[in-house]
Amino acid sequence: MARAPFVIGGKKVAPGERHAIDLPISLLSNHAPMALPVQVFHGRKDGPTVFVSGALHGDEVNGVEIIRRLSRSPALKSLRGTLLAVPIVNVFGFVNHTRYLPDRRDLNRSFPGTTGGSLASQLAHILMNEVVRHCDYGIDLHTAAVHRENLPQIRADMDLEGLSDIAHAFGAPVILHKAIIPGSLRQAADETDAKVIVYEAGEALRFDEVSIQAGLKGVLRVLHHLGMISKRWRPKSPITPVTASASAWTRAPFGGILRSGCRLGAYVKEGDVLGQISDPFGEFEEPVIAGHSGLIIGRLNLPMVNQGDAIVHIAKVDDGDQATETIESFKDLIDEEMEADDSDPYA
Repeated sequence: MARAPFVIGGKKVAPGERHAIDLPISLLSNHAPMALPVQVFHGRKDGPTVFVSGALHGDEVNGVEIIRRLSRSPALKSLRGTLLAVPIVNVFGFVNHTRYLPDRRDLNRSFPGTTGGSLASQLAHILMNEVVRHCDYGIDLHTAAVHRENLPQIRADMDLEGLSDIAHAFGAPVILHKAIIPGSLRQAADETDAKVIVYEAGEALRFDEVSIQAGLKGVLRVLHHLGMISKRWRPKSPITPVTASASAWTRAPFGGILRSGCRLGAYVKEGDVLGQISDPFGEFEEPVIAGHSGLIIGRLNLPMVNQGDAIVHIAKVDDGDQATETIESFKDLIDEEMEADDSDPYA
């Protein structure tokens, strides 16, 4: 018996077809229409329904490139189930190179949204009702905020049933346990029984090839784990991720000029010097000290800091040697995959 068509935005996508659907959002002040673009891959055979979303924050562009490459992947030719690719959720922020919507609201604190609320609330409502409510799983692609950079990592509430398997299947070097935040896409999705993980990697407004490669292969590994793509597509064995139960930022003790001495993926111990803060003349200098031991999963790239600014994000892990080994294995795997693929990644 043939599968039924997938219906989105009042339009039908037949089994075995892929279509780009524009979901109307609003009119701009100049009366130009804005829409939410969704590409639907509706397989001929039954399987899970999964969404992959990018640019929920408009300046987080790595996810856009991950989804572009995913859409061109030969692995999707024999897709089972349905894949909904949403490369640019916050279209307003994306065209303006900013994290937020025009009213400065954070879309990821506006879920599940309403039909008559703020623009952020209305956009959240469209994504929830047209995409997320139809899905069994979701992968939400993010980067660090502006002037910050994240090590590739998965964030998920590991206490929720069903998330551990897909978090590990993704194959990022770090899984960070993060409780659900009120108003977030994760919270709203959980209330519809959709199991959602967040991939964090790279920095805002910049393409980072390692983050993109790791993200693309991670999404494909999850689809393979769910039985949605052919068993002939055999992903390289992912590394065993380090699981962190918590994390915390080390903050600037003073304002000044930061000379950072840390790198992503390094393991540091409590009391280690992470950098120096000085005045422009070098007459005053103060070390930045790690507040606890762990793995560096995020850092500030901007040298100008104010007192209290977040400088280094450290995940609390139990075994420093294992963490170091995992990061080295991840780097080797990415290097191997990038060497094997000699095509132009941006073609």
